[in-house]
Amino acid sequence: MKKLLIAAAVSAAFAAPTTALAQAARAPTLAQVLDASGIGVNGYIDAAYSWANKNVEAGGFSDRVFDSQNSSFALRQFGLMVLKQPKEGFGGVVNLTVGSDAQLIHSFPESTASTFDLTQAYGQYATGSLTLMAGKFVTLSGTEVIWSPSNTTFSRSILFGAIPFTHTGVRASYAVGDLLTLYGGLNNGWDQLTDINRGKTVELGATYTPIKPLTLIASAYSGKESATATGAQTGTGPQDTRNSLDFVATWTITNAMSLGGEILYVSQDRPAGGAAKYNGAAAYFTYMLTPQWRLVTRGELFDDKRNFHFAAPGVTPGSGVKYTEITVAGSYLPSSSMELRAEVRGDRANTPVFVDSNGSTGKSLQSAALQGIYKF
Repeated sequence: MKKLLIAAAVSAAFAAPTTALAQAARAPTLAQVLDASGIGVNGYIDAAYSWANKNVEAGGFSDRVFDSQNSSFALRQFGLMVLKQPKEGFGGVVNLTVGSDAQLIHSFPESTASTFDLTQAYGQYATGSLTLMAGKFVTLSGTEVIWSPSNTTFSRSILFGAIPFTHTGVRASYAVGDLLTLYGGLNNGWDQLTDINRGKTVELGATYTPIKPLTLIASAYSGKESATATGAQTGTGPQDTRNSLDFVATWTITNAMSLGGEILYVSQDRPAGGAAKYNGAAAYFTYMLTPQWRLVTRGELFDDKRNFHFAAPGVTPGSGVKYTEITVAGSYLPSSSMELRAEVRGDRANTPVFVDSNGSTGKSLQSAALQGIYKF
């Protein structure tokens, strides 16, 4: 009996820490806690090497956004999104962008030197088919977006830099059945955290899927803006009405093949010399060679009437510049969390605007890039 009691005591002594460890192992993880609360967290790291045969850094000129390095490695973006978007009730989204690209997407009056950007931060309320949003959110316009993993090429299109990045204000969306969603809102205008004038900008949009393979998106903005080029919100000078119309179509031909297109039209009243305008069109072809290999081609036309949008150097005042570009990009997707991209691109203008290292100008710009994106 004595031996039995000793054995039981020893067993209990060893069992106690084991039981404690088992209970600790059953403690919920952070992911489980977030899941249970309905909060989602996701993000990515976007790093790349890019090269250009002309000077696209300070003192040079480029017709694109972001890849403005002559020959450099860069942490382009660390993106993080925390969101809670229930089908009914209150929710919200916070989206941060850190890296070299963040310097180029700031809203007025944020410092352009900062590599940190609060890209989105808004609250929302959903009830039935209606969702209401208030805060800062990305634009309705365009095919390509700030969030790198959602694009299929390294460089952004010319059109991406010719539309607003974000708006601060209110937006409503209403789902009219499964095929049509309507959008409407009122905001400070193009990339303005605080408004630089009294007037507000109206936004309207619609997403329509008439048949499963085809998606059509239309968006329109109209409101008072600075009379300077679209990328230079200074708050000085006259405030004139800027109107933009953007149409995007995506056709999924097969599970491996798709076509996309975008048409953009922007005009702005000017107090002297008539209206300033620019318009452009882009076409995309995407083909999944295998589940791990993707090929993308993109072509663009852009007509910058009176040099309003780019203010390219050396252009006769009042004259316009026409641009074209062709991009070929290949991607390797070894897993759902990793993507490697390689790209070559050629841009051309109808007048010399691209600056060489010796200060001379030419009509063409060639570039190449290698990019890695890790998603979590």
